[in-house]
Amino acid sequence: MSENVLEAESIRVVRGDQEIISDASLSVPANTQILVQGPSGAGKTTLFNILGLLDVPTSGTVRIANEETAALSERKRARLRRETIGFIFQDFQLIDDLTAWENAALPQDHAGERDEEWLQTLFTELEIADRADQYPATLSGGEKQRVAIARALANRPDIVLADEPTGQLDPTTTTQVLDLLFRLQDTTDTSLVVISHDMQLQPRFDTIVRLEDGTIHDHEPKTEAKPSIDT
Repeated sequence: MSENVLEAESIRVVRGDQEIISDASLSVPANTQILVQGPSGAGKTTLFNILGLLDVPTSGTVRIANEETAALSERKRARLRRETIGFIFQDFQLIDDLTAWENAALPQDHAGERDEEWLQTLFTELEIADRADQYPATLSGGEKQRVAIARALANRPDIVLADEPTGQLDPTTTTQVLDLLFRLQDTTDTSLVVISHDMQLQPRFDTIVRLEDGTIHDHEPKTEAKPSIDT
């Protein structure tokens, strides 16, 4: 059985007098693909922030690379985020006054070491090498998402967390972006957790879980073969 790169156990999140997540547990084995689904208001983005150490739960535990994160200082949490997690945000969150290349390189810059060769590989695989010097305002939605994927993979993280990564894309671009994301995910042996309401994504994933009523339901392993990806 694969070693888990991330484990969340009995997560509860209360904000004010509202309980957003009541009892959620999730294990993410190495080199796997998990789709987390649920209706609007189910707490999917809150879960994304908890799993990515961007926020802390009211109670429960989050372990990354076998390290319990609750007692870590914010500085140590930031280091663990930087070294082990790549993020793909729903609204891309690119910095307007940085080029596509500079945006993608940010995780490496924060780590203190540029790997230009790996960035070039990512831009080539994501088919945006000719957009490297462009600023976000000149990029299409699909191109912005590809830059966001390059940024997420820049430090070769153990796990990539994606919050509604195709929510702003048309169906054709969604297919293209997912094809590239899965191919790069397989190449880097990272684990991929996608949080999305889009039911059409289900056939593409090894495992599907559902966040509903503040609880994550049991894993539902896929039995059919996953559609092939043209390379």
